[in-house]
Amino acid sequence: MTTIDLLGYLAAVLTTCSFLPQALLVYRSKNADSISLGMYSVFILGTLSWLAYGMLLGAWPVTLANAVTLSLALWILVMKLRYTRAAAPAST
Repeated sequence: MTTIDLLGYLAAVLTTCSFLPQALLVYRSKNADSISLGMYSVFILGTLSWLAYGMLLGAWPVTLANAVTLSLALWILVMKLRYTRAAAPAST
């Protein structure tokens, strides 16, 4: 394994782990009101694209990092859809 590969794996671990606190917070609190549905939707498409890119290049740090990040982001998105509180009806 080269130094470049090690740098790639380090970057992958750090960026992927950055999603864990958010995922755990939403899971424990059952509250995803502050999470942007649009941002997570676009982020998931971007991560899916990076995953495909890494796979096509055979770049394992990119592929593994984005596979795990995609899983965490999808988990957060599912919790967003499940736990977002319905808006209160407007009073007239």
